[in-house]
Amino acid sequence: MYGAAGAPAQNALVPVVRSLRRPPPQATGVSFMNNQKQQKPTLSGQRFKTRKRDEKERFDPTQFQDCIIQGLTETGTDLEAVAKFLDASGAKLDYRRYAETLFDILVAGGMLAPGGTLADDMMRTDVCVFAAQEDLETMQAFAQVFNKLIRRYKYLEKGFEDEVKKLLLFLKGFSESERNKLAMLTGVLLANGTLNASILNSLYNENLVKEGVSAAFAVKLFKSWINEKDINAVAASLRKVSMDNRLMELFPANKQSVEHFTKYFTEAGLKELSEYVRNQQTIGARKELQKELQEQMSRGDPFKDIILYVKEEMKKNNIPEPVVIGIVWSSVMSTVEWNKKEELVAEQAIKHLKQYSPLLAAFTTQGQSELTLLLKIQEYCYDNIHFMKAFQKIVVLFYKAEVLSEEPILKWYKDAHVAKGKSVFLEQMKKFVEWLKNAEEESESETEEGD
Repeated sequence: MYGAAGAPAQNALVPVVRSLRRPPPQATGVSFMNNQKQQKPTLSGQRFKTRKRDEKERFDPTQFQDCIIQGLTETGTDLEAVAKFLDASGAKLDYRRYAETLFDILVAGGMLAPGGTLADDMMRTDVCVFAAQEDLETMQAFAQVFNKLIRRYKYLEKGFEDEVKKLLLFLKGFSESERNKLAMLTGVLLANGTLNASILNSLYNENLVKEGVSAAFAVKLFKSWINEKDINAVAASLRKVSMDNRLMELFPANKQSVEHFTKYFTEAGLKELSEYVRNQQTIGARKELQKELQEQMSRGDPFKDIILYVKEEMKKNNIPEPVVIGIVWSSVMSTVEWNKKEELVAEQAIKHLKQYSPLLAAFTTQGQSELTLLLKIQEYCYDNIHFMKAFQKIVVLFYKAEVLSEEPILKWYKDAHVAKGKSVFLEQMKKFVEWLKNAEEESESETEEGD
């Protein structure tokens, strides 16, 4: 009993050591099950298959295409029925994932391969823009289909813009008729606000421009756009996306001139677009002229150099002298920080303008230019209250410096002035005008006596 129960201490430790080396059967069973849970090959395999299936659905829209084409085939060419089918299908089909496929089908009749061709092994439908009649009325009807679809499923808006940008880059892959239809449709969609004018950036693709595709497409597009709205609405849309000064980029660099643009689009029946671009170019040239003038004046360039530069710009950009004198006046007046005290600003103005009189005189060689300058002076003195009492002094200075002559001053006084500060300025000029009239009468009488 003692030997079995009361063995020496070292013998008593043996079972303990063994238990550490080889766990009891129950413990071994638990450990085995834990190992099984950690490995579970079937679980990781299941996840892999799920990902594979999702990946296939995301990048293989064939089944979606088949559903859409089958539905379009059943509706036929009745676009009202097409719109209703598309509206109902959005609840069953994943438009969000397959937006590109959906729009490819509605425009080209099937999924487009890179470059704009239809894949040969895919289903096609004739219920699409490219298979429709080539006229504005039909494209207006198709535009309504897109409008209704995008209003119903607002999330398609961005996808549709991306689609149109892509289609414009694919223009060379389409036939001339298909390009014409797409251009008319795009013009209508731009007019009703479904598309943003920024999509036109795709037309500036170098290859499209070089081969004349961009310009020809733009003709059809702007005709339908202006037909739906007017040139002012078109201009406003272009201005919002800073494209109002980029239209000449529809042509290669060696043809980017106002003359070429005007000739091309006028002959195509878009005279109002030609005039708009000409005006935009003139406005841009005027702004650039004023900016450069101010820089030349701040540097203190000689007047002869400034006059030569301005005359070259006038000729190059076809800017009339009455417009130029307004730019010169504004530039001259912007080079000084004027005194805020009314009693001092007149003296400061006379001193400054006397210095610049030769520059102003170079661009008042016509009566209309002189009258324009008088009106600019009137408006400036009215808008800057410290100059209200300086008007007459400025006019007299310019008369003495031969910037202004009698006839334009008298005409301004009689009926060519504007309403701004009219009573104040006419009162200031009253005595000087009377003096001019008397001097003119004396001159005439001396001439008669001489005869």
